Amino acid sequence: MILNQYSKRKYLLILAVLLVGLLYATPNIYGEDPSVQVSVSRDDLRDGFEERISNMLTNADLEPSAIEVRDDQVLARYDSLDSQARAVDFLKDSLDDNYIVAPNLAPAMPPWLEAINELPLVNALPMYLGLDLRGGVHFLLQVDMKVATDQKLESMQDAMKLFLREKKLRYSGITVNKQQLIARFKDSAIRDESYKELRNQFTELELKSTDAEGSYTITGTVLEAVLEDERRTALTQNITTLRNRVNELGVAEPVIQRQGADRIVVQLPGVQDTTEAKKILAATATLEYRLVHGTRSDWLAAESSSRVPVEARLYRERDGNPVLLKRSIIVKGDNVVNARSGYDQQNNMPAVFVTLDGKGAGRMSKISGENIGNLMAVVYIETKVNMVTVDGVEKPVTTKKEEVISVATIRDQLGKTFQTTGLEAQEARDLALLLRAGSLSAPITIIEERTVGPSLGVENINKGKQSVMVGLLLVMIFMAIYYRAFGLIADLALSANIVLIVAVLSMLQATLTMPGIAGIVLTVGMAVDANVLIFERIREELRNGNSVQASIHAGYEKAFSTIADANITTLIAAIILFAFGTGPIKGFAVTLSIGIVTSMFTAIMGTRAVVNLIYGGRNVKKLAI
Repeated sequence: MILNQYSKRKYLLILAVLLVGLLYATPNIYGEDPSVQVSVSRDDLRDGFEERISNMLTNADLEPSAIEVRDDQVLARYDSLDSQARAVDFLKDSLDDNYIVAPNLAPAMPPWLEAINELPLVNALPMYLGLDLRGGVHFLLQVDMKVATDQKLESMQDAMKLFLREKKLRYSGITVNKQQLIARFKDSAIRDESYKELRNQFTELELKSTDAEGSYTITGTVLEAVLEDERRTALTQNITTLRNRVNELGVAEPVIQRQGADRIVVQLPGVQDTTEAKKILAATATLEYRLVHGTRSDWLAAESSSRVPVEARLYRERDGNPVLLKRSIIVKGDNVVNARSGYDQQNNMPAVFVTLDGKGAGRMSKISGENIGNLMAVVYIETKVNMVTVDGVEKPVTTKKEEVISVATIRDQLGKTFQTTGLEAQEARDLALLLRAGSLSAPITIIEERTVGPSLGVENINKGKQSVMVGLLLVMIFMAIYYRAFGLIADLALSANIVLIVAVLSMLQATLTMPGIAGIVLTVGMAVDANVLIFERIREELRNGNSVQASIHAGYEKAFSTIADANITTLIAAIILFAFGTGPIKGFAVTLSIGIVTSMFTAIMGTRAVVNLIYGGRNVKKLAI
């Protein structure tokens, strides 16, 4: 007689998996509290900022149900979304721009679960809810790759000019034409010498010498691989910058991911007012600090004659007056590591207080020290993308505005920290945020926008729960009626499977969406399908006259290959969906993949363990199957 028995080690393994699953699934039972989070510094916390916030809210008749400190944030909990929204508006109006106020959903866990969470390596938190379940805004952004490649060509053009000047090789001019840099020379000997030098230095170009009537040129075609790499870099840098900007906005649990070759998906849960989010996401504003070239008479002469010195560029101040600035940049926005808005203490004008990195600080200190008494200008650069209709088709058009916001005499040697004035108050706030978060490598256009209200999100959650419960209940009733005792064992495994799916989603801090719920519902049917194969095989073995123990053993052994084949092929399909799909499809693929793995565990190992406990090692004459 074949005995159906597991070793104690296997039973302990299954029990351990179930206990861990219960631990990580439990936080989802208690849900989340509507909360307001205020990001602060440790100095603020030491000065009793938590108590100050509590008093402010209480005096405004917005007393929170609880208030606590988490990391560098003060978290005020509320019982309703309405109270949360009013508290957010109140704190935004009451606190200055150095504090980030944002709505959030904080896990509502009992004290005993919070105590367990404080143990090492335990971080049992509820799974994230997607935009369709929580509410918020969805943006699809298009990156202007033409600007990215144009910037690369302009950078190479400047580098080539500088290189030829350093080598003392005179050229007539260097222009950009599509993917080509064209350098012109008046002498063939100098052209040939330049060709040899450029070939060794500029390996990203495919160089070619040509002769024309009285003109000798070198044409450098940028390799396609170089431009493709530049496009990928621009997309990656934009994603990083957008993530920094969203962090500055204080949005909890945002989703920022690449879609295709030139698009980015941004989802901001909890955000309902899209105006501020759109302005910050798509804005490209930065600063450049340059030395002034010549005097005011030189500026007016350059404007009237349209003849600008080679080493200078003509800009305009905000009032329209011309000003000549040197081409070489002292520092720019990339060198800024911190920026905050405020007011100049001397004249009470809006100002941006800038802190430079080591490289920028060193360069600013050196150049300002060498030019005390000379003029330095601050250039404000803003790039906007507007949608215009051309021949009935909407197309993005990029416009770049460069204006001098400040021209001042260098009185002392500047260092790591200084201030910039000349902006309106709102401009100063926005610029400080953008400088902290970094500038976009290439402009972006919002080509799709969706808003999901919080009430609709709650409705989606309720409908999702109902669909899972109805599907689960119907399957469990069918299994119990059709397979009797074995059906009840399958129902037990099915319940464990749901717990494990939720636990894995929570452990991975994956985002649950409506398509994800659909994946769970599908998994419920697929999980019980494995038990149907096993139980039918057992019944077939019994009909063939085999003993009960032999039939149980054969049922599990012979059905395994069929179950494995079916689940592996479905898992492969789910992986492909995840690899090539977009947001909603990825959500479906994630829950489906997790469900396949957990159902294999519960439907085969789980039910086998229970069957072995009940029937293993016993002389059973008949099965309730």
